Amino acid sequence: MTDDGTSSPAGRATPGRDQHEPDREGPGERVRRAIRNAASEPAFGIHPGLVPGISVEDTGARFPTRRSVFVVALVVTLAVLTWAIVAPDHLNDVGTSMQSWVVARFGWLFNATVVATVVFMLIVGFGPTGRIRLGADDSNPEYSTTSWISMLFAAGLGIGLIFYGPLEPLSHFLSPPPSTDAEAGTQDAVLPAMTDAFLHQATFAWCIYALVGGALAYVSYRRGRLPLISSLFEPVFPDGNNRVLGKVIDIFAVLVTLFGTATSLGIGALQIRTGTSIVTGHELGNSYVVVVVSVLTVVFTFSAVAGIKKGIRLLSNTNMALVVTLAVFALLAGPTFFLLDLFPASLIAFVDNLPEMLTVFASQGQEQQEYLTAWTTLYWAWWISWSPFVGMFIAKISKGRSLRQFVTVVVFVPSMISIAWFTIFGGNAIWMSLNGRDMTVEGAGENVMFDLLGNLPLSPVMWVVCLVAIIVFFVTAADSASNVMGSMSQSGRPVPSTSVTIVWGVALGLISLFLLLAGGRNALSGLQSIMVTCALPFTLILIGIMVSWALDLRHDPLMIRRRYALEAIRLGVRRGIDEHGDDFVFGTSHVAETEGAGASFESDNPAFTQWYTDSALREVEDELPEGATGTDGEHRPGDDDRA
Repeated sequence: MTDDGTSSPAGRATPGRDQHEPDREGPGERVRRAIRNAASEPAFGIHPGLVPGISVEDTGARFPTRRSVFVVALVVTLAVLTWAIVAPDHLNDVGTSMQSWVVARFGWLFNATVVATVVFMLIVGFGPTGRIRLGADDSNPEYSTTSWISMLFAAGLGIGLIFYGPLEPLSHFLSPPPSTDAEAGTQDAVLPAMTDAFLHQATFAWCIYALVGGALAYVSYRRGRLPLISSLFEPVFPDGNNRVLGKVIDIFAVLVTLFGTATSLGIGALQIRTGTSIVTGHELGNSYVVVVVSVLTVVFTFSAVAGIKKGIRLLSNTNMALVVTLAVFALLAGPTFFLLDLFPASLIAFVDNLPEMLTVFASQGQEQQEYLTAWTTLYWAWWISWSPFVGMFIAKISKGRSLRQFVTVVVFVPSMISIAWFTIFGGNAIWMSLNGRDMTVEGAGENVMFDLLGNLPLSPVMWVVCLVAIIVFFVTAADSASNVMGSMSQSGRPVPSTSVTIVWGVALGLISLFLLLAGGRNALSGLQSIMVTCALPFTLILIGIMVSWALDLRHDPLMIRRRYALEAIRLGVRRGIDEHGDDFVFGTSHVAETEGAGASFESDNPAFTQWYTDSALREVEDELPEGATGTDGEHRPGDDDRA
C-alpha cells in the first residue's frame, strides 16, 4: 500500500513480493516499475488512478532547436532594436499612444485577470489539489528551501527592489494616489503610500508568476510534456507545440522575456551610473555605460552557460546576503521604531484599502487614467509580460514540491520579504521627507536609494554595497532570462545549448545597451509602453492557462483516487451501519460493477492514461529487444503523427 492508501502503481501485485509487505522501494522505483508494466502489457494498461506521474526527462523526449521560434523571435528583436536606434522618439510616441489606448479600454481586463489569478492560485494551493506533487509521486526537490527562495527572489524582482523600494512609496507620499483624499506630504499620506506600493510590487505579482510557473512545472514534471507555454494548452488543443498557434505563443513568450528583461536592465544600468557618479564624485556619461553593460554582458552570459546549479544559484545566494545586509543596516541606522510600527500598520491598511485601490478605473476621470497608466495598469502588464520568463525559471527550480508547498512559498514568502523591504526603505524615505531631509525624485528616480543612504551613517560603504547588489541583481536577472530564452528556443530543453544561450545573452546585452545609447530614458519608456500593449494578448493567454490547468488537475491521478475514496467512504459507511450497526471497520471487497466506488467514473477512457502510456513506451522502447514494439507488433510508440 502506498501512503495514500492505494495499491502498487501498476494496479497489480509485484511478482515475488508479498502484497502485504511494506513498500520499501527507493525514490523513482515505483515510477520505473509502472513504466515497464505499462509498456510490457499495453493491452492491460494502467488504471488512471494509479498513474504515478512522469517527468518529461523520463519520457525519452528530444529537445531540438525550434528554428521557427528562434529565427522569428531573433528577427523581431533586431527589427525593434533598429527602430530604437533609428527613431527612438517615434518609438516613444507610438508606445505612449498605444499604452493610453489599452489603459482606457482594457484596464478592467487587467484588474479582473489579476484578481482571478489570485483566487485561482489560493484554491489550487489550499484546496484538495494542494497534495498533488510537481513531479512523480515519489519525486523529491532538487534544491534546499533556502536556495530555492533565494533564486525565486532574485529572478522575480531583482533590480526593481533597489530601484523602487524607496522610490514608489516616496512618490505616492509626495503625490497621493486617487484611492485616497490624504494631503500630499502629511502624516495622513503615509499609509496610502505604503499600501499602493505593496499592491504594485510586493503581493499580486507573485500570484501571476506562481500561475505560469506552477502550470509549467506540473505539465513538465508530472504530465511529461515539453516545458513550453504552448504545452499548457494540451487539454484544449492537443499537440499545440507543433501547431501554428502554439508556435506563435512561444515566440511571443521569448519576445516579452527579452524586452521585459532589457527594460529592467536599462533601468539598472542608469542606477549603476548614478551610484558610481555619487561614489566617485565624477559625472559619468555614455562611455561608462558602454563599459559597464559590456562587461556585465560577458559575466551574465558566462553565468548562464554555467547553468542554474552553478552560476545562478551562487549569485542568488550572494545577492540574498547583500539584500539582508542592506535591509538590516537601514532598519537599525534609520528610524527603527517608526519602521517597526509602520510594518503591521501598513499590512492592516493594505487589507483595509484593497477594495478602494482595485476600484480605481480610467473612466472616473483624467487623474485616475493618468495614475493607472503610470502605475497600476503598467505594473499588471509588466508582471504579466514577465510571467513566461519568471514562471519558466520557477518551474525549473520547483520540481518535486507539492502544490501546497509551492503556492505557500512562491506566493507568500517573497511577498513578505518584499513587504518588509518596502517598509524599511519606503518608510525611511518618507520619514526623512517628514523631518525636513532633502528627498526628491530626479529623472526616472535612480537617485532616491543613494540619497537615502547618504542620509544614514557609513554612507560611502553602503553606497558600495548597494552598487554591488545592483550589479549582482543585473547579472542574475540577465542570466536567468538568457537561460529561459534558450530553453524556450529549444523545445524546453532543461539545459539549453551553449551556442543558443550565448546568442540570447549577447542579444539581451546589446538591446539593453543600444536602447540606452540611442534614446536613454525615452527609448526605455517607449519600450515599456509597448510592453503594456503586448501584455494585452498575453492576458488572454493567462486566462486560457487557468482553464487548461484546471482541466488537467481535475483528472490528475491523485484527484481520481480522492474521488474513489470519497465515494467508497460514503458507500462503506451506509453499508456498515446497515449491516453492523456501530461495530464495523473498513476493508475492501469485490462488489457488483454498479455498486463500486468507481461506478460513475469511466476508468477505461483512454484519454486518462494515453498521455502516460505513450510516454512510458517511448522511455522503454530502446530497452526492448530488436524488432519488438511493445504494442503487439502493430507499431512503435511515438511513430504516430497527430493532426
